[in-house]
Amino acid sequence: MPSISLNKAVRLEIDKVSETGKYLWEKGWAEKNGGNISVNLTELVKAPKDLKRFKYVPIKEYPKGSAGMMFFVKRTGERIRDMVRPKKGGCIVRIDDEVRGYHILWEGAAIGGSRATSEFISHVMIHVDKVESGSDHRAVVHTHPVELIALSHNPKYAHDERLLNRVLWGMLPEVRAHVPRGIAITQYTMPGSKELAELTLEGLRRCDIVIWNMHGATASARDALAAFDLIDVANKGAAILLRCLSSGFEPEGMTDQEMAAFEKQFDL
Repeated sequence: MPSISLNKAVRLEIDKVSETGKYLWEKGWAEKNGGNISVNLTELVKAPKDLKRFKYVPIKEYPKGSAGMMFFVKRTGERIRDMVRPKKGGCIVRIDDEVRGYHILWEGAAIGGSRATSEFISHVMIHVDKVESGSDHRAVVHTHPVELIALSHNPKYAHDERLLNRVLWGMLPEVRAHVPRGIAITQYTMPGSKELAELTLEGLRRCDIVIWNMHGATASARDALAAFDLIDVANKGAAILLRCLSSGFEPEGMTDQEMAAFEKQFDL
């Protein structure tokens, strides 16, 4: 299959994805083919003039604003650990001008599904929204952080975002500092569906992270490593909460006065 050459800027972004994949795998957040990472490369890649020689994959219901956009993304059935070695995993795709499909311009040497992840529509909708809003976010990370997923099984937190955020912020000052807009949580929705994509988009417009109930978490940032950091910090708060609960006591967390003083000190 024909393939484009990767310039220095693109290789750097793939390296960041590889490093992120390593962390996700080591944390146990990426079982089998669980989780996805995508990066908007539109400004970094020059599309070939003759696209007909590249493999074409039809798509449906993708946002019209994605026409001509190019992404590095994990392939369907591919493991996050396949992406740990730079240039071995993932693929680079260009959505056609009619938004009827995408061409695969490059793909890693590791075995994959030769098409983008089934959750690609969620990623594309987020990317388009970030571009249209003027955000510098160019990466989306979806992964399965154990403690955040565990909390989403608890109806006390799964149905009360305000309580969830207040508790997690109170577990560790860094959660309040680095996840200032908090966490949104969706009710269980079919993975890969347009409905889940729309819920995720709505959540990320007002929060830093979206928890897919009983499934995982999604965040966007300037690059893959920064998106990972958001989820990592939030999950630390969840881990502390669960550790306290499993030890037999309800943690007090930061008081309202302590929280207010912290927010004032760091202008949150």
